Amino acid sequence: ALETLKMFEKKDSRVKSAAATNLSFLYYLENELVQAANYADLAVNSDRYNPAALTNKGNTVFASGDYEKTAEFYKEALRNDSSCTEALYNLGLTYKKLNRIDEALDCFLKLHAILRNSAQVLYQIANIYEIMEDPNQAIEWLLQLISVVPTDPHVLSKLGKLYDNEGDKSQAFHYYYESYRYFPSNIEVIEWLGAYYID
Repeated sequence: ALETLKMFEKKDSRVKSAAATNLSFLYYLENELVQAANYADLAVNSDRYNPAALTNKGNTVFASGDYEKTAEFYKEALRNDSSCTEALYNLGLTYKKLNRIDEALDCFLKLHAILRNSAQVLYQIANIYEIMEDPNQAIEWLLQLISVVPTDPHVLSKLGKLYDNEGDKSQAFHYYYESYRYFPSNIEVIEWLGAYYID
């Protein structure tokens, strides 16, 4: 894939930008961040209005830990294409890193309007409500999430934990037991079920 894409580097700016965008993404996946950043720069310089190039550039900056600068690249990608879901999702994650929780929630709620059944988006919204210490909203969103991925043991145990914190032992037991059914090796879940049976 890398060799094929490198053949397009010499073409006109739009083709060069697309090839550099894909090369940047491939290097990013291989955790070669210097190369990923170089090709992201090439992609952006070849076509400043390419939202995928700007998103990749944001990804490489995110990996370096400069979250304020990262957010600027994602916002610019969204100014060029308001339907760029990758930029919107990554902007939400960046706001979470910056502890700008309301802005992160806003990003994920916008994404939810576009991607109704995205498990990742539903999880992020639930997680943000948990951070905001609103367990009822977190539970609501996790219930939506298990309608999309009903066999995810992590989500089921998270629901068990939230219900347990709310004092609803029967619901907590139901979700912890379901989590145990799908993944019987989670020590935390086994400990909770053991304590529940002793009680």
